[in-house]
Parts: sequence; structure tokens; C-alpha cells
Amino acid sequence: MTAVGRILLVEDHAPSREIMKKALEKVGHSVLDVGSGREAVDQLRGGLETDVVVTDLMMPGMDGMQLLKAVKELDPTLGVILVTGHGTVESAVEAMKAGADDYVQKPVNTVELRRRVEVAIQRRSLIREVAELRGRLDEKYRFGSILGKSKALQQLFNQLQLVAPTRSSVLITGESGTGKELIANAIHQNSPRRGERFLPVNCAAIPADILESEMFGHEKGSFTGATGRKIGKFELAHRGTLFLDEVGEIAPDIQVKLLRILEEQSFMRVGGTETIDVDVRILAATNASLEQRVADGKFRSDLYYRLKVVTLHIPPLRDRREDIPLLVDHFLAQFKKENARDSLILSPAAMRCLTQARWEGNVRELRNLLESLVVMATRPVIDVWDLPEAYRQTPLQELEASAEAGQAPAPRTMGEIEREAILRTLKETEGNRTKAAEILGIGLRTLQRKLKEYGEPGD
Repeated sequence: MTAVGRILLVEDHAPSREIMKKALEKVGHSVLDVGSGREAVDQLRGGLETDVVVTDLMMPGMDGMQLLKAVKELDPTLGVILVTGHGTVESAVEAMKAGADDYVQKPVNTVELRRRVEVAIQRRSLIREVAELRGRLDEKYRFGSILGKSKALQQLFNQLQLVAPTRSSVLITGESGTGKELIANAIHQNSPRRGERFLPVNCAAIPADILESEMFGHEKGSFTGATGRKIGKFELAHRGTLFLDEVGEIAPDIQVKLLRILEEQSFMRVGGTETIDVDVRILAATNASLEQRVADGKFRSDLYYRLKVVTLHIPPLRDRREDIPLLVDHFLAQFKKENARDSLILSPAAMRCLTQARWEGNVRELRNLLESLVVMATRPVIDVWDLPEAYRQTPLQELEASAEAGQAPAPRTMGEIEREAILRTLKETEGNRTKAAEILGIGLRTLQRKLKEYGEPGD
């Protein structure tokens, strides 16, 4: 079935314009025709919905190439077909580099014009479908800036959707590097407080004698060095959200003041006499066991239970390995863009190594590794041997374990090992010989010659 769409036809020669318009309308397309590039741009800027622009190349004023560039600035997905009676290889190449979908010479073969318009419409439809699919995947596997398709992360996303709109305090637990601050920020951004401040405080990074002033503020002269009034984090976060990271490290005397704020929504600055009322939502996080700290007498039990109205646990990355490829793709895309390394790819073998790694530092460790790999890459393919040795240990250990179990492979010649490596790499790249040659570090012609030697098709 022919794909039909909305066509913007641009041609300064009225008889030619009429012939093309009738030819396109005959097969069901909706065609708006104009006589200049400027009119076309005005129509698009005015909100005209169209799928393909068919334009003459040689026109007075704004010519076809200028119109092409203007169209792509307005909508990069919009198809453009250039029509000209002055066709040359050079102009065709220039048009395609500028983003043209196709190039047709006059006198126009109407059958060919219809075919190329249909291809352009199908391409635009495919682009929209891909964008919509990515949107659905983002919606399914993302909550805020958190990514994951594992059952554990999907359950966490469901919990976040329930707790985010409420006023309840939330205790977020998980190992270092799992993304506790990201979770806290996602809660804030999906709450009625999203228009107000989200203030994180790392309680372990601030000395105890300074933390009280940082959180509650102080009055001038309240202690040596207090040369003026200081507004604390609680006042700054009024009507917003305060995130207390490593909350288990808070000293006992500050715990008392924190409990009062949670219960009464009020406090006094250090050295102050005035009670200050605040409306602050408290989100807290810890990678230690607060229950154990309560048992050891290092954390108030009443504060612990007040903080953990809702508890959310982030599982370590090693317990949700199905999330690793999703995170790898996300971070690779981010760092490739930041470092102008768009052509970089990760080999399937390297991806397997990353999926099997231990990740003691969790998502933070994965993110840092990928940034380093992108920055330090010297070839277009990041392969196993580009990984630090620690991330190549799992496959080697599996081979050693097999050998110890008496499962070591029979001795093979170098030629046999080479053949297996080439065929396996070709399979991993789904038959893409250029990519396989890059991964193997050999020339494409060498690869083709080897394949012929093995009795495989070489081209």
C-alpha cells in the first residue's frame, strides 16, 4: 500500500509546479504548492504540518540549497527532495551532505518522483516510531535520572511513584555508589515541592562542630568567628526538600535538634533565642546499618523511627546485572557527546566483561570507568584489552576453573585459534566485516582473505 502524506511543493516555474502537484495528488498526497523558498519557510514557521518538502534547486531569491538548510534547522526529521534541471554530481553530493533525502533531475519522471516521495514519507514515519519507542523505553525503564529494567529497580520505581507526592520522611539505604542522592532528587522532582529548593548535605563530610551551624545557622557573636548571622540549610530549604546523606554520622546533640524539627517543624539558630518555623521535607540516606548504630547507642532510636517512615533500598549493581547494558549505553552516549567521540563503539566481548564484573563501587564505579575508556580510547572500538585488568578477571577465572575441573580444551594450532577468533568476532558483529576487522585490529582485505581461506564468503 502506497504511503501518502502532506507535501510542500516549492517551484518558481508555474507549469512545472502544476504537473508535479497533479502527479502527487493523483496517488493521494495532500499538496500545498508555493512559488518561492521564502514562502515555504513562512508556511513552516507558521505551523504548517508536512512530511516532505519537494523543492526546485535553482530559484531566484532563496534557492533550494538555502531552503534545505532552513528546513533542517526548523525540523531535522523533515524529508527534503531537490529537483533541478542543472544536475551535476557535485551539487548532488553537496545536497546529500546538507541533509537532502533525494535528488531528482528535470524533466521530472512523475512515477520516479512518487516513488522517492513515498520513500521519504516512510523514512520520516520510521524516525517518529523510533523516537516514540525510545520515549516508551525511557518511561518504562527510567524514573527521573535513574535507569533500570531489572525487577528490583522496577519495584523501586513503583515505590517512588507512591511516596514522591507525599510529605513523608524517607530513609534511603544502599551501598556507596548506588545512587542514593539521585533517588532523593527524583523524589523531590516528582513531588509538589519540585518548584522549590532541593538541598543535599553530606553529614559525614562536615566536621561536627561546623555541621550544626551549617544545618541550623547561627547568630552574630554566638561563637568565635561568628562575625555575622548565617542562614542554615533548614531555612534555605523552606517549602522544599533537605537531603541528609550519611545521616548516621550526625553527632548525638545535633540528633536532638533534628528530631525536634521533624516533630515540630521549628528550631533555633545557634546562639539564637527566636523560634523559626519551617516547612521542610526530610530525605535521609545511609550506607551503614542505623539499626546497629541504635543498638550501639550511637543513634537515637526515636529519631531512627521518625526518619524511616518509608524505607527505600537500592540493591547493589552486582545484584541487578541486567541493568548494566542499559547503564553502559547511557553513559557511553553521554561521554561520547561530551568528548566529541561519536564514532566510538564497545565490542560485545567488552560488554560481557562489564556485565560480569564485581562493581564494588556500583554505578559510580561504572560511570567513572566508562568516562575513562572514552577519553583514553585510541581506536574506534573499545575492546576487552582496553579494559583495566581487574575488569578482565572474570572470563580468565572461568577458564582457569574449567581447566581445574578437567575441562581444558585440547591443544590447538595458532591457525585454529586465529580462525576461531575471526569467526567468533564476525558472529558478535552480526556479519559486519568492517566492524569485525576494527575489533580484531586487522585490515578489511586481510579479513576477507582469511574468510576465503576458511571457505567462508569473503565479500
